[in-house]
Amino acid sequence: MKLLHIDSSALGAQSVSRELSAAIVARWADTVPGLEVIHRDLDSEPLPHLTGKSLAGADADEAARTLAQFQQADVLVIGAPMYNFSVPSTLKAWIDRIAVAGKTFRYTENGPEGLAGGKTVIIASARGGIHSNAPTDFQEPFLRQVFGFLGITDIHFVRAEGIAYSPQHRTDAIAAALASIPAPLRKAA
Repeated sequence: MKLLHIDSSALGAQSVSRELSAAIVARWADTVPGLEVIHRDLDSEPLPHLTGKSLAGADADEAARTLAQFQQADVLVIGAPMYNFSVPSTLKAWIDRIAVAGKTFRYTENGPEGLAGGKTVIIASARGGIHSNAPTDFQEPFLRQVFGFLGITDIHFVRAEGIAYSPQHRTDAIAAALASIPAPLRKAA
């Protein structure tokens, strides 16, 4: 089984989403024998944003590597902090490289069809405020839409909210998020 671990926070060691994503990956590594983990840090090694040059193949090797990592993964653990009510631009750049017509989705006479089903996606979300079920949350609906569009329906959120309110809020939010990590499923490799 292959797990692709994506981090996108710019906060380094101070990042709650990195703390949560590391805990999720550790739980999977402790539970699933032979788990192969690939880690990508989109802050220290960002992908170029999608441009006309990108579409013309200027970074074709990196785009192909990124897509292959995604396609080969059985499980994705994505550290996704909320920046300005959505996701970091580095994570959006990664999404732009995995949402590829004919590879991870296609259009049919009945509408779009996702081609990347069968994966599990766990999003480690950190938010300074509290945004769940609020009109200010463009992060979770966006990520659910993107992965659903690609055919992925097994999507889980491990969420720490209100971390900027006070040190106690931060501590309590992280503890609650860690307690909500879904149990890994053992799948045949």
